[in-house]
Order: sequence, then structure tokens, then C-alpha cells
Amino acid sequence: MKNLLLQKASILAVAVFMLNTVTLAAVIADDGEMKDGAMQGGSMQSSKASADDGKMKGGSMQGGRAPADARDPNANSGGFEYRGMAGWEETDAYTFSKVIVDQFEYRDNNGNDTLRWDVQGWRGKDYKKFWFKFEGEDDVANNEGDVELQTLYSRSVAAFWDFQVGTRFDIAYNSASTDSRFFGVVGFQGLAPYWFEVESAIFLSDTGNVSARFVSTYDLLFSQRLILQPRLEVNASVGDDRAFGVGSGINDLQLGFRLRYEYTRKLAPYVGVEWQRQFGQTAKFTRADGAKPENTALVAGIRFWF
Repeated sequence: MKNLLLQKASILAVAVFMLNTVTLAAVIADDGEMKDGAMQGGSMQSSKASADDGKMKGGSMQGGRAPADARDPNANSGGFEYRGMAGWEETDAYTFSKVIVDQFEYRDNNGNDTLRWDVQGWRGKDYKKFWFKFEGEDDVANNEGDVELQTLYSRSVAAFWDFQVGTRFDIAYNSASTDSRFFGVVGFQGLAPYWFEVESAIFLSDTGNVSARFVSTYDLLFSQRLILQPRLEVNASVGDDRAFGVGSGINDLQLGFRLRYEYTRKLAPYVGVEWQRQFGQTAKFTRADGAKPENTALVAGIRFWF
């Protein structure tokens, strides 16, 4: 019993000691804050008084209206309104343009060689642009090929991304006939995370057929001048278009690698390889025409822009 009482007394003493310690620390902290507040309050009040005094003096010296014969600040501007340092303010109001020939190349297809081009260009401001895309391929020996032209209104909708809407016109030709078709176009184009350039679009043809395309490229720098560009393209269609050799489903998959050397940023010759594989009904149409649905070509060309 005696030991229990001693144990409880010890616990009570420790508790009282801790309570007194906490109370003393709080008193010291409050005293320090009061001193700091008094010092800061005094300096703040002194500063405020000085500022008010200066404001009153400044007001008495500078107040009032300008004299009737005061010089007009815009008298010698020639009608020009000052808008800041040129090139640094309101750059989204300037009009720019660019044309880039991403591919202009000769393809060695083991006897069925072709000339291939892929061009894009735009003109406009940061938020609104007119955009065109022009691409095609010509069989240099058999006088046949295809051409595609898109004219688009491009609107910036997010950082690095544009929404595009417009029209597309296709021509497929050979020595015997020429076929054409029109499309409406809706798509997005921009820069994805990790620096992937992306183009995606949905097409609605004048016959009601719906198709889609996805293109992505990436620049892998070995140096500031030597650059390897992988390129992936996938095309798909809901229906068939026999005149253009397009079947329903996934039409084809294209994978290419081009190694370019930039003599300048605007001029770069390149060499590479392009692999293409057709699928489903599109592959059947190609076989029926006496061609192979799979092809690997060596390419050599030049890339430039202005």
C-alpha cells in the first residue's frame, strides 16, 4: 500500500513539473512576441507617419491640373500609338508563315520505284491559321500514282495543340483513267509529351464513307546536325473504295526511319528505309491488281523549309 502511494505521488510530481515547464515556456514566448510586436508596431507606425507626411507634401507640390499651354505628349507621334518594345509585346497579333517539305524522296521498291513527297504549310497568327497539307506518290515508270491536298482552318485549343477542320481532295491516276473524291476533315495536330509530333484526323467522303488516319514522328538527335526520325502512320476505313484500292478495316501500317544531316536548319539530305504492310480487304484489292501487300523500300531525299 505504501509503495502504491509513493508511485502515485511520483507520477503527480512529474505531472506538476511538466505543467510548470510548459506554462513557463508559454509565458516566455508571449513576452517575446509582445516585445517584437511593440518594436515592429512602433517602426510600422513611424514608417506610416513618414509615408503620410511625404504623401501630403507630394500632393501639395504635384497636385492640380496641367497648364493650358502644356505640351501634348502625342503631338510628334505621327498618329502612332506606343505599344511597348517591338517584338516583345502582343506577339500573338503578328502574322507568320512557314512551308516545310518533310519528304521529297526517291523510293527503291525493287523495280517499281516511286517519287514521294509530303509538304505542309501554314499562314496566320498564334491562335488562328490557314493550313495546307499536300502529299502524293508517283510511279516513275508506269505513269500512275495518287495525290492528296488538304486545306484546313487551324485553331489553337491548348498549349502545343491545334484543332483543324476543312476539306481534302484526292486524285488517283494511271494511263487509262483518273478518279477523284472529296472529304470533310476534322482532326488535331500538335506536340505530345516527350516531344512526339502527332497528327490525327477523321475523314468523311462525298459518298458517305468514314476513314481515319494517325501519324506520329520523333526526332532522335545523335548530334545537333545528325538526326534520326522514326515515323509511324496508320490508316483505317469503315467502307470500301475500290477505285482507290481502299478496303474496310485497317488499311495499312507504315513504319519508316530517316537519318538526316542538317547542313543548316533549313536544309537536310537524308537516307532511310520505309516498310509498309496492308491488311484485310485493302490487301485483297492489291493482290487482285497484281501487286504485293507488303513492301520495304530504301529511300533517299531532301528535307527543307522556308
